[in-house]
Amino acid sequence: MGIPVLLFASYADALGSRTLDVPITAPCTTAELVAALRALPGGDRLPPKPLIAINQRWAKGEAVIQAADEVAVIPPVAGG
Repeated sequence: MGIPVLLFASYADALGSRTLDVPITAPCTTAELVAALRALPGGDRLPPKPLIAINQRWAKGEAVIQAADEVAVIPPVAGG
């Protein structure tokens, strides 16, 4: 069982889905999750350090992800 991840905009387009069950075991760090995402088909379009939210709060540094956490990977947003 992996970690369910929400994807938005260009990241969802790159990986072909708005939600993915990423094949990694919890607990893990955000860096480990990103590495697992980048290993998936289309994942090479993600930057090395995308914005990540855990339970609707921005994750900073090497945050730890638990099995029951809601994880979102969010592309940069521009606007005024």
